[in-house]
Amino acid sequence: MKKIYCCIVFFMMMVGYGQSKFKEGFVLDNGVSEQLAHFRKQQISNVSYDLSFEIPQQKQSEINSNLVLTLVLSDLSRPLYLDFKEQFQKIKSVQVNGKITAIVQEKGHIVIAAKDLVMGKNTVAISFIAGDLSLNRNDDYLYTLLVPDRASTMFPCLDQPDIKAVYKLSLNVPKDWSVLAGAKVKDKVDRGDFVVYTFGETDKMSTYLFSFVAGEFKSVANKPGNMEMTMLFRENDVDKIKFSIDTIFKLHDQSLDFLKKYTNYPFPFQKLDFAAIPGFQYGGMEHVGAIQYKESTLFLDNTATDSDKMDRAKLIGHETSHMWFGDLVTMKWFDDVWMKEVFANFMADKIMNPLFPKINHNLQFLTTHYPSAYAEDRSLGTHPIKQKLANLKDAGSLYGNIIYNKAPIMMRQLEASMGKEAFRKGIQKYIKKYANDNADWNNLIEILDVETPLDMQKWSAVWVNKSGRAIFTDKIEYDAQNQIKNFEIQQKAEDKSANVWPQIFQIGLVYADGIKVVDVNMSGKSIRLNELVGQPKPISVIYNYNGYGYGVFPFDSNNIESVLNLKDEVARASAYINIYENTLIGNITPVKAFGCFVKGIQQEQNELVLKIITNQTSAIFWKFLTAKQQSKAQKELEDILYERLCADLPSNIKKTVFNFFSAIAYSDLGKEKLYQIWDKENVIKGLKLNEEDYTNMAMNLAIFKHGKADKILNEARMAITNPDKLKRFDFLLPSLSKDETVRNGFMKSLKEEKNREKESWVSTALANIHHPLRQESAKKYIRFSLDLVAEIQRTGDIFFPKDWLNNTVGKYSSKYAFEEVQRFLKENPNFSPILKRKLLQATDALYRAQKIKKETE
Repeated sequence: MKKIYCCIVFFMMMVGYGQSKFKEGFVLDNGVSEQLAHFRKQQISNVSYDLSFEIPQQKQSEINSNLVLTLVLSDLSRPLYLDFKEQFQKIKSVQVNGKITAIVQEKGHIVIAAKDLVMGKNTVAISFIAGDLSLNRNDDYLYTLLVPDRASTMFPCLDQPDIKAVYKLSLNVPKDWSVLAGAKVKDKVDRGDFVVYTFGETDKMSTYLFSFVAGEFKSVANKPGNMEMTMLFRENDVDKIKFSIDTIFKLHDQSLDFLKKYTNYPFPFQKLDFAAIPGFQYGGMEHVGAIQYKESTLFLDNTATDSDKMDRAKLIGHETSHMWFGDLVTMKWFDDVWMKEVFANFMADKIMNPLFPKINHNLQFLTTHYPSAYAEDRSLGTHPIKQKLANLKDAGSLYGNIIYNKAPIMMRQLEASMGKEAFRKGIQKYIKKYANDNADWNNLIEILDVETPLDMQKWSAVWVNKSGRAIFTDKIEYDAQNQIKNFEIQQKAEDKSANVWPQIFQIGLVYADGIKVVDVNMSGKSIRLNELVGQPKPISVIYNYNGYGYGVFPFDSNNIESVLNLKDEVARASAYINIYENTLIGNITPVKAFGCFVKGIQQEQNELVLKIITNQTSAIFWKFLTAKQQSKAQKELEDILYERLCADLPSNIKKTVFNFFSAIAYSDLGKEKLYQIWDKENVIKGLKLNEEDYTNMAMNLAIFKHGKADKILNEARMAITNPDKLKRFDFLLPSLSKDETVRNGFMKSLKEEKNREKESWVSTALANIHHPLRQESAKKYIRFSLDLVAEIQRTGDIFFPKDWLNNTVGKYSSKYAFEEVQRFLKENPNFSPILKRKLLQATDALYRAQKIKKETE
């Protein structure tokens, strides 16, 4: 081994790669820099991957693999750089145009010397051991997840979104396994204990969209419309399977129909299959021909609420939308990753309208996007929708609530400003022009600019390229007859910048005999509403009445309960959200907001509005009430929730109330009531509970220190019939233990990467350990968690660093935790700016709690 290494170093020196420099002077770096990506885009075309993987029975065994890469080169002034972020020892051999060549690997790149290449078509054959980082291997199944730059951790490739390619794939898998990939199975050959599946050539796609799933899955095919689809799944609950499968296929077909009509472009790929995967890291991932979903989101039973059903439909609509927005038309560089996500969410919202005709979709849009967008945009870690990206290795940091939730709000404002038909016409032109290609935001706004008198460059300069939100104030004057003589609205940026967000929203003037709704088109820092001059003084003014506006709007703290009497569901939800945001910036006290929300819980009949109220009540209770206030409020809240639970209410309202009760019933009496529900001594009429609900109750009772916690957990474990869910529960058990030393051991075990593989499980376990009722014993792990976050980013998937922070330090509101964060930042002046931003997002409530609690005390 030592002799081979010396030869390699000598070869690198001979061919001049030791300095890692291009002629232009930029340095070959780890990851894919913008400079390398730009060069390769003009150097390389007509790319095809022929890949084979031999999947062994044991997940610890290596996966022997082969690649035959064909491509056309138009520039031999520099080497060909293939990305492979794995150990040198995993590369067995390299052949270029039929000749064996020395293996040269540098900073995560396999270097193919220019002297071995020719102008025009070239073939590179590499024998290697597949990297494990993104293979998600389990005992009896595995799946690839390669977004945004993880393809190069599994096989040598050109891992950038604007070099699209076709793929041929061969999988040698254990004989009892099923397989799914981006093309149809062309051939199947039995080889004893294994089967070799050969797939046809895929459609053209970027590397991050290549995938396969293999393992012990059930398979079902269905043809709900004109296209047959296949689903792999592992769920074994008969009721869930019966209740879900037909609906899952139908939702895909309905989404396809909508998108074909909206875009005026046919379904762009050869098939639409999907796999439901236990513990999947995301809700879903839009792999071409083989979408992957989190199994628990797809499979519901008759206990599911309307929100659960809508979440499933919206997820399917989101991933199906990606077939056009992201897969067919792909961003040039990952700084525009938000474009594929905004369109997927925006289109999914539109798809919901005909699927759920009884749902208020403006309300659904508001409750889905606004709280999540505000959660990051109000923090010190906020960022623009479009972010700068110098190297693809940092692309995972771009994901978050700004691109998933603020961007759809921006897009809806744009559509409202342009008009729906003009907007749709522009989108159709965009899809047609850039089909099977790559495009950026500038390409889109050039098209939209033609369809609207709106100055798209100026409009997007603040909405897309600037961070933050507006804080609105008003100036209302009345004459001697109590009539409005002046009504002005002003906006200023929360971050004190000069940014102004042009936007459309409504205000509602509340009178005893009705509400006068007024449209506001605010293009500058202020606007005077002359049409209101002469109107009588209203009882109250409800800003953002239609839920379109973005920012914090005025709210009269002395008239806070006016929200309770609003008949319009959107106006009511918007007002509740606005009360919460005003509380966080200090305009309303937590106690006053909490009291209003509790009254809202007592009378709210809309599930979506109720979810908003319960979430905000929970946040204020745990984060912003003092210990004394919390002690007083807990018993009152617990009693109100239980009383509401026993009332004659629709099942979906009961389920929403129950979920909150289960999370807050930690008094002695509350624990006993919860135990009686868990033990089925008390069957509450109209409350539909399933296996997961009973498991969650058991976990809550353990955290609440119920006297029978050990017995409860043991019985809960025995009741689990799904082997994947049983493994999850066993993983979580140490985090639920009443023994602090067991919990300590679990926390310390997370230092090892192998113990963090199931990221969604880890996030739940961390939330158990750092639950507000356990923070006195867990706070010693705040610094441990902060010190480990850089490693979490290196080894985890894109959402894991933020989830890790949310469920550790992000659970706290104490002065101790705040000081730990400050100490960590002071002692780590070179801490990654990317991770610092995530940390500031996760600890926004912690930062605000210091000021809010101090003022309260």
